[in-house]
Amino acid sequence: MRRRYVAVTVLVALLLIGTVAALPGGRALVVEDAETGEQYLTVPVEDGTTVALEYMHSVEKTRVYDEYTVRGDHLEMTRMEFESFGWGLPSGANVTWQDGMYVFDPPGNYTRVTVSPGDVAGHNLHVGGETYDLVARTNGRSVHLYVTRRSSFGAATDRLNT
Repeated sequence: MRRRYVAVTVLVALLLIGTVAALPGGRALVVEDAETGEQYLTVPVEDGTTVALEYMHSVEKTRVYDEYTVRGDHLEMTRMEFESFGWGLPSGANVTWQDGMYVFDPPGNYTRVTVSPGDVAGHNLHVGGETYDLVARTNGRSVHLYVTRRSSFGAATDRLNT
């Protein structure tokens, strides 16, 4: 009788864990090593969450801010701010001048954004209200940023690891 009770308890526990793991848990932004696939950061996000890269332009030595908005499983580029024109910055873009910054809404909808964090640029990653030092987190290695769907179990473990 006791063995049957233990077997039923284990079966119920496994079914419960399996059900929770299969339930949708939303989405997460993943920061993954571009070469090895190692995940440095997984942060829960939802539609409308702002994801931004902020860094110092390596030649101009001025601030650049690239803003994306989570749209489903994509990152839509919704804003770019920069203080001066230089290599890699959109010299032909239709920009406006706001509070000492050139600002525009660039086109672009990405399933993956690749970034090469560096000490000179000092890349920071903003996700919602949180800021992460991308250089320190990745040891300056190139990374891919992307949005993925998470199970409830994965979402719960992401929150524990963030």
